[in-house]
Amino acid sequence: MSEESTFFLPVRDYCHRQLITCNVNDSIVTAAQIMRERTISSLIACDDNGQPVGIMTDRDLRNKVVADALDPRTLAVKSIMTSPVISVKEDDTLFEVLYRMSRHRIHRMGVVDDNNALIGFINESDIIRLQNRSPQHLLKSIDEADNNGELRRIHAESEQLIVFLSRNGVDTPSLIKLISLFNDQLTDRLITLLKQERFPGMGKKSTFMVLGSEGRREQTLKTDQDNAIIYSDQANADEIRDIEAFAHALIECLIDIGVPECPGGIMARNDFWRRSLSGWKRIISDWIDNPKSENIVNFGMLSDMRGLCGNHALEQELREFITSKAQDNSIFMARMAHNVVNFSQPLGWFGRIKVERKGEHAGKIDLKKAGIFTITEGVKVIALSIGIFGGSTLEKLKQLETRGVLDKRQVADLEAAFTLLTGMRLRGQIEAADLGNEITNYVAPETLDRVEMGRLKEALEVVVAFITTLKQHFRLEMLRG
Repeated sequence: MSEESTFFLPVRDYCHRQLITCNVNDSIVTAAQIMRERTISSLIACDDNGQPVGIMTDRDLRNKVVADALDPRTLAVKSIMTSPVISVKEDDTLFEVLYRMSRHRIHRMGVVDDNNALIGFINESDIIRLQNRSPQHLLKSIDEADNNGELRRIHAESEQLIVFLSRNGVDTPSLIKLISLFNDQLTDRLITLLKQERFPGMGKKSTFMVLGSEGRREQTLKTDQDNAIIYSDQANADEIRDIEAFAHALIECLIDIGVPECPGGIMARNDFWRRSLSGWKRIISDWIDNPKSENIVNFGMLSDMRGLCGNHALEQELREFITSKAQDNSIFMARMAHNVVNFSQPLGWFGRIKVERKGEHAGKIDLKKAGIFTITEGVKVIALSIGIFGGSTLEKLKQLETRGVLDKRQVADLEAAFTLLTGMRLRGQIEAADLGNEITNYVAPETLDRVEMGRLKEALEVVVAFITTLKQHFRLEMLRG
């Protein structure tokens, strides 16, 4: 078996099934003695009914007891354990384990059966012994990088890893999650280095936010920068100047490591996308009062915001403001839906798939224009109108089903269509990257076999049906002007 194939081995074959436990009320000294006697680095903590509720590790002992000079004889396990136990299914692959470990910055995970009962655990070291080349290894390299040159190399390696994983059968949702994780941590490392070198206080009175597909964690290989900054109304003139300087430095660093600047200028170095909390509230109110196309696009972009670092209280207050404004302004939301509906009609006469008529991509299908945009933006508009903010498109769809806004069958159709379209787009981009060609959102019909063309047409028929849903939901026939 090749080294690479270890990504796809099932967890059940490599997890430790002998659970060594303690009670949450045991003293830390008692728990530590058990760990020493059994030569283990973690201990499952159970409640009085014997149910696992947390995990205590040697890192918890070091960071939460020794480093704070606390007396371990006076503390119970429950005071320092991590709860709940983050877990995977025993039939999940080691790739899923590595992703979740990286996402949560942990080194061991619980393993549960189909009834969600804890049956064992798996350590990072178990997988590293099997495979040194892994997403986890690359993410560790990001954490250890101390200059832009190293991060530039790692950014290129991350694209190569995505190509490799795709060839070996990793599904599209997992690849997209991993791309987002790489991009998040590359940006986070750049911010850390900038804070160490020039901006030690950055983030106390500001929040750096990613927008658009990055905000939704739906990036593919063709991605540029979409970001913004909120800063506190209490920031003084010197602090605001530092925030501006930081924004310019960070954007230049991102460009330097290989993340292109946004062609539309949606970047925190531009004054328009860097404002105080009250400044953002004022401009959002102005957008809603003047629902021209540009304002609708800007509102939609900001409505995908996700704070990457800094003072998240600022982000939360702005999220609540946007959500409230969306729910209180049905006409503006209808205008947003109208923009989505008019953006593209993917099928022409007799149900034929529309292709580009001119230009360098003539004869090709723009998958983003044909359907991805309509689904992501349409789902977002409906979600915002009922108070749902943030999350991926698939997560929003589940919430809309739970709330009874969309029925189960329609949600299943939209999920399938979205997954197919994003999968085709990512596959095309991976093939282009592998050949050293330009990465785009286009696919040539002649590269698809009859089955793929049939599935693509079915997906676009779902998009057309969703356009009808948007028209009905927002009563667009009543909209004037």
